[in-house]
Amino acid sequence: MSKRIMVVDDSRLVRVQLADLLEGTDYEIAAYCRSGEEAIAQYDEVNPDLVTMDIIMHGMDGLEASKIILKEHPDAKIVMLSSLAYDDTYEKAKEVGAKGFVDKPFHREQLLKVLGEVFC
Repeated sequence: MSKRIMVVDDSRLVRVQLADLLEGTDYEIAAYCRSGEEAIAQYDEVNPDLVTMDIIMHGMDGLEASKIILKEHPDAKIVMLSSLAYDDTYEKAKEVGAKGFVDKPFHREQLLKVLGEVFC
C-alpha cells in the first residue's frame, strides 16, 4: 500500500519534479498546496501519511505552518524541503518537529532515503 504525500511548495517546478521522482515508488502525491495556509486548511481532508514542506513561501512560511499542523496533529510526519541549507535552519526544523530535511536541489536517492527513514 502506497504512502500518501501532501506536497506544500509554491514552486510549480518542484511539484513537477517531485511527481517525476516519486513515479514508480511506494509514494503517491495525494495533494498539492501552494501555501502553508492551504496545507493547514486541507490537512484534515487529505489525511496524508507524510507532508513535504517548503520553508520559504508567500504568506505563512513552512516552519510556522508545520508548527500549527503538528499542534493539531502531533503524529504528523513532516519533511522540510528547502534551499536554506544552514545549520540553524536544520535546528529550527527539528525544534518545530520535522522528521527530516531534504536540501534543494534534491535527487531521487536523497529524497527516497529521507522519506524511508521517516517510516522506519
